Amino acid sequence: MPPSPSASRLDSSSESDSNVLLRLVIDAAAGMMAYFEAGTRCCRFANQAFARHYGFGPDEIIGKRPWEIMGQEGWEAIAPHMELCLRGEPVRYVRQARSPQGELREIEARVTPHLEQGVLRGAVVQVLDLSQGRSVQQQLDESEERMRLFSAATHEAILLHRDGVVLDANDALLRLIGYELEELRGKPALQHLDKEFWPMALDAMHSGRRAAYKATVRHKDGHSIPVEIDAMLMPGSKGAQDFRMVVLRDITAHQQAQAEMRFMADHDALTRLPNRWHLSDRLEQLIAKAHEEKRAVAVLSIDLKHFSAINDSLGHQAGDQVLCEVARRLCSCVHASDLVARAGSDEFIVVLAGSTGRAETELLTRQMVALLEMPYHVAAQPLVVAPAIGIAVFPEDGESVEALLRNAGAARHLAKESSHQPFQFYTPALESRASRMLNQEQLLRQSIALGGFELHYQPQVRTDNGALAGFEALVRWRHPQRGLVSPEEFVALAEARGLITAIDRWVLRQACHEACAWLAQGMPRVPVSVNMSAQEFRHPDLAIDVAAVLAETGLPAQLLHIELTESTLMHSDAQVQRTLHALQQQGVQLAIDDFGTGYSSLAYLRRHPIHQLKIDRSFVTDLTDNEDDAAIVTAIVQMARSLRLGTVAEGVETPAQLALLRQLGCEMAQGYLIAPPMPAEQLLQWQQDYCHKLQSQ
Repeated sequence: MPPSPSASRLDSSSESDSNVLLRLVIDAAAGMMAYFEAGTRCCRFANQAFARHYGFGPDEIIGKRPWEIMGQEGWEAIAPHMELCLRGEPVRYVRQARSPQGELREIEARVTPHLEQGVLRGAVVQVLDLSQGRSVQQQLDESEERMRLFSAATHEAILLHRDGVVLDANDALLRLIGYELEELRGKPALQHLDKEFWPMALDAMHSGRRAAYKATVRHKDGHSIPVEIDAMLMPGSKGAQDFRMVVLRDITAHQQAQAEMRFMADHDALTRLPNRWHLSDRLEQLIAKAHEEKRAVAVLSIDLKHFSAINDSLGHQAGDQVLCEVARRLCSCVHASDLVARAGSDEFIVVLAGSTGRAETELLTRQMVALLEMPYHVAAQPLVVAPAIGIAVFPEDGESVEALLRNAGAARHLAKESSHQPFQFYTPALESRASRMLNQEQLLRQSIALGGFELHYQPQVRTDNGALAGFEALVRWRHPQRGLVSPEEFVALAEARGLITAIDRWVLRQACHEACAWLAQGMPRVPVSVNMSAQEFRHPDLAIDVAAVLAETGLPAQLLHIELTESTLMHSDAQVQRTLHALQQQGVQLAIDDFGTGYSSLAYLRRHPIHQLKIDRSFVTDLTDNEDDAAIVTAIVQMARSLRLGTVAEGVETPAQLALLRQLGCEMAQGYLIAPPMPAEQLLQWQQDYCHKLQSQ
C-alpha cells in the first residue's frame, strides 16, 4: 500500500538541519557551483566539485576572490560575464578552459544574480563540463531561498520525502508533473507514480538502499511521462530522521529518439515508406501467406521517366517534393493489407497482397498510372511525371522475393523504353532480353573506360558555290563483337543508364582536338559540329565544361557548333535557357538538328539563341517528287531567313535535290552526294581531292 499522508514531515524549524541538507544535496549534484558576494567579490560558498577543481577544500576557498581562485588569465576570460551579472543580468556562456591536469575542456557557465527585494546580494556560478555531456543539478545557497535558486536552474527533477511523505520538491519536478508545491507537501510521494511501479519503489524505500530504475509518473492532466529514477537515502543532522532524495529525469525525448532510430532502420528517411530491407522481409511473409491460402500476389516495380531532369533543372528539393507526393498517391490507391515501399532513388515497389490475378492487377495499375500522371505543383509550376511500371505475379512469375523483384524490374525496363505503354507484365521472353541489355550495358561501360569510340566526320558545303562550310562529328562505338556501331543503336541505352554524359564529353573533346589538328595541316577554317543529348542541357556545368575543353584544345569558340533537338527547346526550363545563353556568350554556335520533325515554332526560336536550322532528311528524300516536302522546305528556309538563321539540308543524295535546295535558298547541304562520314585521317586527302574537283569544274 502507498505510505499514509499522515507520515512525519521534515522539521523546517532547524536552520542548521536545513544547511546540512542543502550541503548534501548540492555536493551530490553533478557540476561545479559557487556563490560570490556582490560588493567584495568574495566567495561565500562553493561545493566540493568547484573547490576541488581549483585545488582548494570547501572551507579553504571561502573568502577568496575569483582571480585568487582561478588565476589572472582565467579571471580575465570571465570578468566581463561576471560584471554583467553583478549589474543584475543573468549570463550564460560557453568557453574552453584547461583542467588542473592540463586537459582542454569545453565548459558551460551560468551566472545568476541573487536579488533580495530588488537589491543585488551576489552571483550564483554554475559550471557544466560539456566534454563529459553531464547535466548539472544546481542548488547552492545555505538557506531555503538559495535552495530554490539552485533547484530552479537544474533540468533534473528533485523530490525529498521521509517515509513516503513529500517534504519538498524543486521547480523542475513541479514543471514535470504540473503541480504546485503546496499540492505535494505532506502527500504520499507514490500517488504520482503509476501503480505498476509501486512494488519496486516500496521495496527500494524499505530496504534503504540506493535504487535506480525506469518508471512512469502521472502528470496532473492525466498523461504519463517516462522517467529514469535515482533514489538515495540522505542522513539527517542533529538527530533528525533520515530522508530520501529522488532525482527524476524525463526520458521522453530519449525514448522517442530510440523509436525513431528503430523506425529509420527499416524505413526511408524522405518518404517514411518501408525501405528495401523491410520490403524483403514483408514480401517474404506475404508470399508465405499467399502460398498457404493459394492466392496471387502482384509485385509492381515503378520508376519515373526522366526524373533526373527535375533534379538537374529545379534542384533536389523539388525532386524530393515529387517523390513524397508520389509516395502519398501510391499509398492512397492501395488497401491496408498491401505494401508500398521505396527501393531507392525514384524506384518504388507496390505489393498487392490481395490480388486475384492479372485482370484485377491491370485495372488497379491503370488507376495508379492515371493518378501518378496528374500534375505535380512544385516550385510554383506544374510538372507532369510519367511512370514506368513492371509487374510480376506470384506464383507464375516467380516464387521467391528475388525472382519477383527481378522479373518486375525487367518488365519495368521494357515499359520505360515504350513510348505508348506505361506498364508491362513480365513474360519469360523478357528475361533473355534483360540479359542482353545488361550485357550491352556492361560492354558500353567498358568501352567508355577504355576509350572504345571513334569519330567519323561528314562534310557540309555551300549550295551556291560548293565551298567547304563545315563538318559534323558522328560518334561510332567499336563494339567488341559487332565492330563499328552507329549511335542509333546505343545512344538510347546510354541515356537510360546514365552513361551519355561521359560519351558526349569524349565526343566534344575529341572533335575539338582533331579540328585544331586540321587547321595546323592547312585545312580551311570551318566549324565542327557535335551533337549533345537533351539531358546535357539541363546539366548546370555544361557551359563550364565546354569552356574548359576550348581552353584545353585551343579551338576558337566560333568554330564549334553544338547541335540539339527541337524537343530540348520545347521542354526547356530556366536551367536550359541559362546553359544556352552561356554558350552563346562564349561564342559557340547552336543548331537545331532534325528540324521540322517536332513542334516547330517561331516562339521558341525567338526565345533561344539559335544560329542554324538543320532540315531533317525526311523532307529532302522526296523533295524533287513531293510538293508537300518542297513546301515544307520552302517554309523552313523562309522562316530561317526572316530570323537571320542559317540552314543546312541533311541527307542530300542526288544532284537534283542539291539543285532544288539551291533554288529554294537553302544555304548548305550535307549527305552522301557530297561525301559519306569518314575517319579523321581521311579528311585531309578528301579535302584536297574535293578542292581539285571544284577547280576543274
